[in-house]
Amino acid sequence: MNIKSIFSTLLLMVSGAVFLASGQPQEKSAVVGMSAIYLRADADYESPLETQELMGTIVEIVASEGYWKQIDCPQPYRAWCTDLGLVPMDEKALKAYKKAEKVMFNDLYGHLKDKASDKAANICDLVGGDILRLVKKEGKWTRVMLPDGRQGYLKSKSIRQFDGFRKITMGQGDEFSLLTPQTEQVLQRAMEVVGVPYLWGGMTPKGFDCSGLVRWSYLMNGVLLPRNASQQIKCGSAVEMEIDTSFWEEDKHSSESEEYVLEMQKRIKNLQRGDLLFFGKFREDGTAGVTHVGMYLGNGKMIHSSHLVRINSLIPGRPDSYSGSYRLLAARRL
Repeated sequence: MNIKSIFSTLLLMVSGAVFLASGQPQEKSAVVGMSAIYLRADADYESPLETQELMGTIVEIVASEGYWKQIDCPQPYRAWCTDLGLVPMDEKALKAYKKAEKVMFNDLYGHLKDKASDKAANICDLVGGDILRLVKKEGKWTRVMLPDGRQGYLKSKSIRQFDGFRKITMGQGDEFSLLTPQTEQVLQRAMEVVGVPYLWGGMTPKGFDCSGLVRWSYLMNGVLLPRNASQQIKCGSAVEMEIDTSFWEEDKHSSESEEYVLEMQKRIKNLQRGDLLFFGKFREDGTAGVTHVGMYLGNGKMIHSSHLVRINSLIPGRPDSYSGSYRLLAARRL
């Protein structure tokens, strides 16, 4: 090798080192390859958990630090995860992945088996909402393919055909109408996970935060909501709600106060089963500072994730009343 070739090689090596150190590779596509990946604020295991993303979701890798990858996911969210949770795909592979027939794992938890038998070895775990490629239906068992190409078996009754999501975008007044049966199915999924512990950033049946529960319940029914409560309040249409803001004062929301009971009955009078309920406090400019979300069940009750997924009454003084009811500030109907 001549001097010029050696110099060129060294220059390429230095340029590559600078490129990697900058942590800014060209964007490339990947598919989530684990049952769920943990997305953190920074490239560190001690960094706060921001959210999760489920198997089969297409993401974009936008930066790299060692084995940490920063990704953009469709929640929409940008955060960091480890590389073993992703399956990078070039344009050809991604095109084939998009065209492939897919199924959604419909149970809460499960395992992909290496043979069509309950006694077979586990390949990986699965959670409700995971998406896999369909290979072949074989009676009580179905052969499927993971994003990384490995194949295994699931019981046919634990999956359903996946035809994509109907996406609800953000934007005040952006109305989306669900039929009553769809609303009931959304609430049914939420009811199935009553008792699951609260997990900040959680969006699987292993742990939910408040907006994670709402998003997962809709996702399991083919509807894709944005991730956070502050985004979800911008979906659907507003439900009329008359609010006396003085009840944010501590001495006004005593559970034994008759006027507090009347206030909450007034706030919920226009609600329908399935409405999204938003809690927080109004800012000085009159906009809603949202900190919590739940789903209305009717009869003054809601289901939400607070300490754990649970059902609470919005009416004070009842045995199951929610202590933060006074913070109810808006509702949206999808």
